[in-house]
Amino acid sequence: MAARLGADRRNPWDARFWTGFALSGLVLGLAIPLLNRWVAPDSPFAVPDYLVPLLGKYLCYAILALSLDLVWGYAGILSLGHGAFFALGGYCMGMYLMRQIGTRGVYGNPLLPDFMVFLNWQELPWFWWGFDHFAWAMAMVMLVPGVFAFVFGWLAFRSRVTGVYLSIITQAMTYALWLAFFRNDMGFGGNNGLTDYKDILGWDLHLPETRLGLYLATVAGLGVAYLLCRFITVSKLGRVLLALRDAESRVRFLGYSTTHAKLFVFTVSAVLAGIAGALYVPQIGIINPSEFSPANSIEIAIWVSVGGRGTLVGAAIGAVLVNLAKTWLTSAAPEIWLFFLGGLFVLTTLVFPRGIVGIFRHLPWPRARRASPMGVKPPVAAEKQT
Repeated sequence: MAARLGADRRNPWDARFWTGFALSGLVLGLAIPLLNRWVAPDSPFAVPDYLVPLLGKYLCYAILALSLDLVWGYAGILSLGHGAFFALGGYCMGMYLMRQIGTRGVYGNPLLPDFMVFLNWQELPWFWWGFDHFAWAMAMVMLVPGVFAFVFGWLAFRSRVTGVYLSIITQAMTYALWLAFFRNDMGFGGNNGLTDYKDILGWDLHLPETRLGLYLATVAGLGVAYLLCRFITVSKLGRVLLALRDAESRVRFLGYSTTHAKLFVFTVSAVLAGIAGALYVPQIGIINPSEFSPANSIEIAIWVSVGGRGTLVGAAIGAVLVNLAKTWLTSAAPEIWLFFLGGLFVLTTLVFPRGIVGIFRHLPWPRARRASPMGVKPPVAAEKQT
């Protein structure tokens, strides 16, 4: 029993963790760029230029999955509205990129984006002010989804809305934003959204070097997001979140503020989702109201479920694997993709609820025998008892 407790209390920041983290960083942040820039294009090991933004998109989805796993896997909050936070961050980045077009647009207006000129807008709306500055745009990428989540969470958590009711409310929130952003008079491009970007920080978005730089920024963002989520989950707050997930009423009776704990982690999760959306937009080249679709938020939950809820690593792996399957199936057999996605959700619910990482962890791996402290061999009687 003591040995089991000692294993459970293993240092979460030990050498094994940092080794795995460093190896993952080397593969994503060093091997992929080297295979893209330094390997001959006709080599079977080369990573072509068109794959770089695709891989960057998958990593953006991995950050988004991490943000949902933080609240669902550890706090038990099944949010079906994280697609909205992702889209809000994406729109903030899209507004900055639209302001960088200037006179290079179709109508040549130095202040108004093309869609505003087309719709006969006479001046730039107040909520577009400041988006010609990168620092302001990055602040809004975090503040807009963060403040939105804080206000929504404060109203929901202080009213003790939990379980399926909270999930339904978050989905209704996403649906309302979806309908609102479709309107042309909202000032966000209507159903066409924001597109036709030219550059970011003076770098042409169509150049392979810029796309590689955005990919590396996404790798760095994924690493920071994972470390932040892990720091939260292995801390005392993480233990409180696990207790909230399993028995919220008992945590409340023990004197902990469940509202504050859930509000904090929900807000941090929304900020991470917004950052993922901001990294996504310049690599894809467009942001439109379809990102608010409630189906997208449900799909995010499937990524986390497939990879392994409450594992962080599993959420990122699930996001990448499911989207790899989506890329292949939607081109090879697009009519079966939704059936495949639905079947995948049923399987993760009924057959392997722990997900891919959970199955991997529960395999009968051979364990190294623990040495006795100070090199002293245990008594024979103790060996017989074990």
